[in-house]
Amino acid sequence: MGKPTRPLALVTALAAVAVAAAVALYARREPAPRPGMTWVPAGEFRMGNDAPDAPPEETPAHDVRLDGYWIDDREVTNTQFDAFALATGYVTTAERAPSWEELRQTLPTGTPKPPESSLVAGSLVFAAPGRRVAPDDPAGWWRWVPGACWRHPEGPGSDLKGRGDHPVVQVSWNDAAAYAAWAGKRLPREAEWERAARGNLDGRRFTWGDEPIAEGGRVANVWQGEFPVNDTAADGHRGTAPVGSYPPNGFGLYDMAGNVWEWCADRYRADAYALADVADNPRGPPTSWDPAEPDSPKRVTRGGSFLCHASYCESYRPAARRGTAPDTGLSHLGFRCAASR
Repeated sequence: MGKPTRPLALVTALAAVAVAAAVALYARREPAPRPGMTWVPAGEFRMGNDAPDAPPEETPAHDVRLDGYWIDDREVTNTQFDAFALATGYVTTAERAPSWEELRQTLPTGTPKPPESSLVAGSLVFAAPGRRVAPDDPAGWWRWVPGACWRHPEGPGSDLKGRGDHPVVQVSWNDAAAYAAWAGKRLPREAEWERAARGNLDGRRFTWGDEPIAEGGRVANVWQGEFPVNDTAADGHRGTAPVGSYPPNGFGLYDMAGNVWEWCADRYRADAYALADVADNPRGPPTSWDPAEPDSPKRVTRGGSFLCHASYCESYRPAARRGTAPDTGLSHLGFRCAASR
């Protein structure tokens, strides 16, 4: 008699089990190190905010499962961005004069065309007003400055001397995405960013726990004093701080709270969590919507900045989220990169 053979269906089933086991083992195995990046292993976390005072755009909280991914330990610095610009000749959004065609795509329908003399290269710069202003009037502390860009963050006359290790600012979403592609990386997805920021402290209000920042506390670079009149710099810095100046979170990541806001890959919708129906590796909504500016497409920004103060903007919480027009540069907005396995 011939040697008995296993039924084909059994062989196929055994092969499938073996492949699944190998895939699971590969997914759990931490890959070889990547300089300047931290591996966040696959896992689940609670995304969003269940607190009674949660802003509507942060609700409802929901469970999300992510595959493992890499994320930069620190925000991208001026020195790093300079290497990119030198290698590629890249010109950022703020260094190019906008066209009316570009502008009107982000403005309400019917907005009249501004004079040609106003269509010049520049960006938005924070300027302390020197007097108390209404907290709901950002125009009181922001001004459009011709010539402001990443090389001249506060406008002509400012430079990067002594700020090579500070986070690059005045970069648009398009600029950040271009840098990430050049570096062989990408921008983090919103869910990836929040899990990384939490550092395994699910459900906590801040990246370090539930305790608010005491005046003079040095856990993150935020505004201390009376906003927006006087930043006392009690935390050691006024304006941006060198990346990594404050203690890391549970994943060993720096500046996931404060210093500068960070671009994410996702389009911004204020109601994204209410519409979400994908809990595995979410990639964000297909369209953008902000009820405050419904005609302006936006991308997600996260993390808060040195301009955040509990009296006005406690956005240095890991659940905090906002949307920013992708062609916008600001003096408190930068980014870090991520990478898939």
